[in-house]
Amino acid sequence: MSTRDTQAIQGLKSAIAEGKNWYVAMLETIRLWSSSEEDYDGRHYCYLIDNEAFDWLILAERLCEELDGLIPAKERTNLLFFSIPPIELSKDEFKNLIGASKYETHLNYFYGILVEKFLILAVTEEIRKKRRVLGLNSDDGIVDEAYQHIYGANQFALLKQFRRERHYPQLRSISLTELNKFTYWLFKYRMKIRDKSCMASDTKKALAKLHKILDLKAKPLRPSALEGCGMSAVSRRRVQLR
Repeated sequence: MSTRDTQAIQGLKSAIAEGKNWYVAMLETIRLWSSSEEDYDGRHYCYLIDNEAFDWLILAERLCEELDGLIPAKERTNLLFFSIPPIELSKDEFKNLIGASKYETHLNYFYGILVEKFLILAVTEEIRKKRRVLGLNSDDGIVDEAYQHIYGANQFALLKQFRRERHYPQLRSISLTELNKFTYWLFKYRMKIRDKSCMASDTKKALAKLHKILDLKAKPLRPSALEGCGMSAVSRRRVQLR
């Protein structure tokens, strides 16, 4: 851990002890944070994907490890597992607290990773509905069909190409950190092969799915709340590839 990050953590604890809202103090600490990744307590944390996409919730999870007993357990759980902050902030307030630079890279994560995952989910569900209309109940190959529709190749071929370019081992499983890197790579790959109108349509479709998942019709959230949503930050498993 760098000296700057050590000082940032000390400042976070002091701010909370002095009565500052822990969530606000944490966002201010995120603005000061300098490490893009680190190993801590037996786990590898990757905060910045490809030096461009910042996962602030992973850093929030890491900082919460330093605050055991200092913050309400329920509020911590709501933030890390359900992306529900203890207080609502406007887009400008959130941006000012984490800083313009980190906010920009955070948006790269939001659109390049989170929204990309929801695009794959949305297309997968569209294909499933079409199959059901045809009387087909099997989901065999449905994910590959979605990848083929979006990227022009199946998931295995794209992952193999990604790993070959990055000189990663061709394993049968994938860590969530590598999955995020792969998803960001897919986003950039799609930008190369799709025109602007298709990109806009894809984004609209993905955001619609995200709205549906978050039940925004019942409880509207501001754009800042959407952009601040990293979904669940906490997961340490590897994903088994089919």
